[in-house]
Amino acid sequence: MKSYSNRKPGGEMRAIKWAARNPIEAGVPVALGASALQFGPTPTGVAVGSTTAALLAWYRAHPDSFDRFAAPYLRSLRRRWLSRYSGSRWRDVTTDCGLAPAHRKTNNPQIPRVIKVRSASPSVDTVYVRMVPGQTPAQWQEKAEALSVALNAERVGVERIKPQILALIVQRRESFTEVIEAPEMLWDSDSVDLSALFLGETEFGGDWSEPLIGNHWLVAGATGSGKGSLAWGPLRSLAPMIRDGLVRLHTLDPKRMELTKAEAISHAYASDLDECVEVVRAFVADLRETEEALADQGKRKFTPSAETPLNLLMMDELGALLSFGDYSVAKELRRLLSIVGTQGRATGHSMLGYVQEPTKDTVPIRDLFTVRICLRVTTAGHADMVLGDGARLRGALADEIPNDPATAGIGYVLRPKSRLPMRVRAAYVDDAEIDELTEFVTTGRPGGGLRVVA
Repeated sequence: MKSYSNRKPGGEMRAIKWAARNPIEAGVPVALGASALQFGPTPTGVAVGSTTAALLAWYRAHPDSFDRFAAPYLRSLRRRWLSRYSGSRWRDVTTDCGLAPAHRKTNNPQIPRVIKVRSASPSVDTVYVRMVPGQTPAQWQEKAEALSVALNAERVGVERIKPQILALIVQRRESFTEVIEAPEMLWDSDSVDLSALFLGETEFGGDWSEPLIGNHWLVAGATGSGKGSLAWGPLRSLAPMIRDGLVRLHTLDPKRMELTKAEAISHAYASDLDECVEVVRAFVADLRETEEALADQGKRKFTPSAETPLNLLMMDELGALLSFGDYSVAKELRRLLSIVGTQGRATGHSMLGYVQEPTKDTVPIRDLFTVRICLRVTTAGHADMVLGDGARLRGALADEIPNDPATAGIGYVLRPKSRLPMRVRAAYVDDAEIDELTEFVTTGRPGGGLRVVA
């Protein structure tokens, strides 16, 4: 809009506009003042004190419900007005980061407006911002590192919400300070949800789940990053289906360390490279047979059953299988796995691959995996290789996760709708819980101390 004056609106008009945009914050002081005038300061003070006492009693008596319903709202309100998201502090942040361009006519800085703040967890804020006309989310993504410094945050991610509106995902501190318990093993196969298999927790405090049926998973991470928990955790969630023959596990374990105990519950298991090829050949042959069976039945959607189970091809050390071994063996495996990656979705044949170095030379079929998880890696470019171009720029700082046992299982995935990297942590599965899993599947009964949900 063309500007004819370099004068700013009057302070009273700016106050009216602020009150219209923030009716609750503006209404509470007005309501308290009106109450004091109408009923007197003593009754008003009693009402405020009683409300405060009730909130404190709720906080002390029932932490679960308070943290679920009240804490996010109160935390959001406090951080909206007492942190760097408001007033001169927000103006300084945007100006210092070069995100408050001067108006071409008046030369006054144009400050992007904070619309609202949501704090679903104590460690992460979501700040919704209306950009200045002419700005793009890409400009904010380029300034993400500068924003994290200006906001005194560990990390800032940028997500486009709609035209002119974006969200800043501000990680104030480490989200995961405690180990997450291993997934519980259900008793009934019907209770397993293959469209949302529990894996751990998100940085927002909710459950982290991923769809398995019709998908292929790629998990990348350096040694000690926690890939094992993303192998055994899903198997615990699938335990009743494996026990009942609704899921068949085909395991390739060239290192013969991480997945050795899976041999007892696998339909097929191999560690020698030549044997691995034979297992994958049989896997593809079963895929072809299932295609024909579904075509004869006129079915277009796969549903696991005893006749047509969900087949999982779990592959540890993908680099050793596809690149580091014998050339002819690796070439044949690449050919076979390309068939699984392109055709397995319709027949219930999924593959789960685990790799340390996710380069295209190491995993040439990388693009065939539909669900990708990036744990701690050693190179900044690995995050983009796993999650897609620009993932690190948008906040997937997987190379900055400390190489420490306390951070095992922490990584990044892409949020389904926005494709913004989200920080997650996998549930930890120890040796005793792996043994419980194998006993449950092989004997059909829980072992000592096993947590089985009826």
